[in-house]
Amino acid sequence: MSSCLHLHLPPLSQPLPFSRHKRRYPLRATKTSSSLTELSNTVNVVSPPSKLISQSRSPEFWIDSLRSKVRSNLLREAVSTYIDMIVLGIKPDNFAFPALLKAVADLNDVVLGKQIHAHVFKFGYGADSVTVANTLVNFYRKCGDFSAVCKVFDRIPERNQVSWNSLISSLCSFEKWEMALEAFRCMLDDDVAPSSFTLVSVAMACSNLREGLLFGKEVHGYSLRRGVLNSFMVNALVAMYGKLGKLGCCKVLLGGFGGRDLVTWNTLLSSLCQNEEFVEALGYLREMVLEGVESDGFTISSVLPVCSHLELLRTGKEIHGYGLKNGALDENSFVGSALVDMYCNCKRVVSARRVFDGIFDRKIGLWNAMIAGYAQNEYDEEALSLFIEMEESFGVLANTTTMASVVPSCVRSNAFSRKEAIHGFVLKRGLGEDRFVQNALMDMYSRLGKIDIAEMIFSKLEDKDLVTWNTMITGYVFSECHEDALRVLHKMQNFERKADLKPNSITLMTILPSCAALSALAKGKEIHAYSIKNNLATSVAVGSALVDMYAKCGCLHNARKVFDQIPIKNVITWNVIIMAYGMHGNGQDAIDLLKMMMVQKVKPNEVTFISVFAACSHSGMVDEGMRIFYNMQNEYGVEPSSDHYACVVDLLGRAGRVEEAYQLINTIPLYFDKAGAWSSLLGACRIHNNLEIGEIAAQNLIQLEPDVASHYVLLANIYSSAGLWEKATEVRRKMKVKGVRKEPGCSWIEHGDEVHKFIAGDSSHPQSEKLHGYLETLWEKMREQGYVPDTSCVLHNVEEDEKEVLLCGHSEKLAIAFGILNTSPGTVIRVAKNLRVCNDCHQATKFISKIVDREIILRDVRRFHHFKHGTCSCGDYW
Repeated sequence: MSSCLHLHLPPLSQPLPFSRHKRRYPLRATKTSSSLTELSNTVNVVSPPSKLISQSRSPEFWIDSLRSKVRSNLLREAVSTYIDMIVLGIKPDNFAFPALLKAVADLNDVVLGKQIHAHVFKFGYGADSVTVANTLVNFYRKCGDFSAVCKVFDRIPERNQVSWNSLISSLCSFEKWEMALEAFRCMLDDDVAPSSFTLVSVAMACSNLREGLLFGKEVHGYSLRRGVLNSFMVNALVAMYGKLGKLGCCKVLLGGFGGRDLVTWNTLLSSLCQNEEFVEALGYLREMVLEGVESDGFTISSVLPVCSHLELLRTGKEIHGYGLKNGALDENSFVGSALVDMYCNCKRVVSARRVFDGIFDRKIGLWNAMIAGYAQNEYDEEALSLFIEMEESFGVLANTTTMASVVPSCVRSNAFSRKEAIHGFVLKRGLGEDRFVQNALMDMYSRLGKIDIAEMIFSKLEDKDLVTWNTMITGYVFSECHEDALRVLHKMQNFERKADLKPNSITLMTILPSCAALSALAKGKEIHAYSIKNNLATSVAVGSALVDMYAKCGCLHNARKVFDQIPIKNVITWNVIIMAYGMHGNGQDAIDLLKMMMVQKVKPNEVTFISVFAACSHSGMVDEGMRIFYNMQNEYGVEPSSDHYACVVDLLGRAGRVEEAYQLINTIPLYFDKAGAWSSLLGACRIHNNLEIGEIAAQNLIQLEPDVASHYVLLANIYSSAGLWEKATEVRRKMKVKGVRKEPGCSWIEHGDEVHKFIAGDSSHPQSEKLHGYLETLWEKMREQGYVPDTSCVLHNVEEDEKEVLLCGHSEKLAIAFGILNTSPGTVIRVAKNLRVCNDCHQATKFISKIVDREIILRDVRRFHHFKHGTCSCGDYW
């Protein structure tokens, strides 16, 4: 028997608590008293029956009565019957104790169970009855006493198949996966043939081990050879392969098994959804319905997350209607929770609330789903109100899942001013040690700008799960600490080798913006490769993030290639690709994409038109942009917002139509926030040196946003360009008085596994001296070819030669020099900058690209500049 299946298990660090040796010494009775008084008190028994009744009833009648009550789920009555038997002197037999112990296990009454255990020994069944011993193993399993399970099993003299099944099932319940496999091996060594129930438990153990696939395949092969591949076994194998990510095996099993039932279908659907194979899950659901298999609540709740992730509202509504039709939703709080989640993910919060209100038996899961739905859609006041209603009006106490949604709402809600007080509430309720709550607190402190506290919580968490790592990465990205985000990702990948932890779609969509911000193309490509290997690249979230990353790293061709490979695109995906073409100055392509988007029946939103106007602005397509602006409500059903007005002001102002832009601001509705529009106008005045309107724009901006440094800087720059040095100095003096500091120019370039950062005028980089020396040499070659430094870009009243020195220290020039010196000839140089590139750097980079024969891709805060052979893709229009 043992030669049929060989499990190659790693050695255990400690010996198992059970042994293969058969022992014949009794288990010591527990300290708990076995007196009838205590048993009676436990179950509140009535007085025993009269002697006359007892004489008219045989022992078989009492035992049959006890067993019948257990089968009818009359558990306390069954215990009362047992006590009546004992009082009347009727001795329980080998059939009474298993039924009684099952009743006590279902009652989850450990104290009572231990008293019954003592009675087992008292009546002589402690060492001789394997049936009673097996039931005791199951009792202690259900009551959560791992030590007692092992002790009882270890003292069974003649273990049968049920004994081993009970032990292996118990070990799985306690998540002792390796021990469960070792027990299975011991069972084979004892020449006890496993049943399908044994193999189901073993398959579960395999699914929870990193090396479980090999063992699981051996179990699969064994079940085929022994002919025990029934529906229970197939369902267990489908679940195992699904959890181990081997969906191909799941599909083969389903296709080759004629006896598939509802559980088989549900297991496959659940596995597909857990592995984010959402489109296939919908396909199998349709196949299941066509085969005439009627779904249940589990089916509906398994596939609704597909509609949530893909934002397939129409499909979600169809499934909702199907569930109503076949009765799967009747007062089902679990399915109701899935529906609420689906509608909230599809931005239909009102529909979600309608489902919530229609369910009267509201379990905590349903409350949590509705609160989470409000929170994720930023209906924060509603989330907090429902939370208060849940606790105060319905008496349902919040759990850790509730607080994981409430904490973010507290952070965002203006009505909740003392944000950190929620941390105190969490601690007061004793929920502070929960990992999910700690993740929410990390996120809260990150958003409050207290990343150091988030780091402290993160560092103290010993049992970090994937959400913990994702939350810390998100915190760094939100705080614009992109280098730290990449560092934590690297640390997470090292940690992955020690734990069953793999970056998922959330990790990728969170970290890719850091690659984009730092122009870290090599790291972004590495993440892209990982996403392809793990079947994540074509999902909406990861695919959209990859499009954005490639676009912001200057690889528009790759961005479009990824976009075309995404099977189901949402409005975010379209917005990202339109913005990509816009920032590269391809305005006509962006407009063509808008038209294609409409053909695909994807409704544009506010962000779509921000992207379109930006594309028109960078391409000089003023008339086309204005036409779309004046028709966006009638043609596209989107009402212009303050952001749209700001974009159109930029569109006009960049083209030199500053007066027209100024007049447009005067037509903006009074209740709109005009800060963005005034900022666009001030930037246009800086480009075109319009002092009069620039002063008006600056005055309005400083009144609206007195702490924003860029407003003062632009005004000072306008004065400096006009030679009004005193006024420029006065503006800088006001900045100093108010404590407003200018953001220094900063550029990044990726080389190897590092992203190198350069700050204007800074000499802290290890190669700083070498870079400045190289730029001086390059400067002379540029002059020979006709380069004249544009000293008007130096906004300080200093001598011309000193201005030239300052120009040479601009961050993008240092980054470009680093790229030339540290990469092989012909390599494309990619640099990102946090501010708008100045006129001199733009002109200088054209000369550099020609002299060194390199393509230089420079991304500033507004758009991309592709320099090649002495020209720029922007055509000097930026």
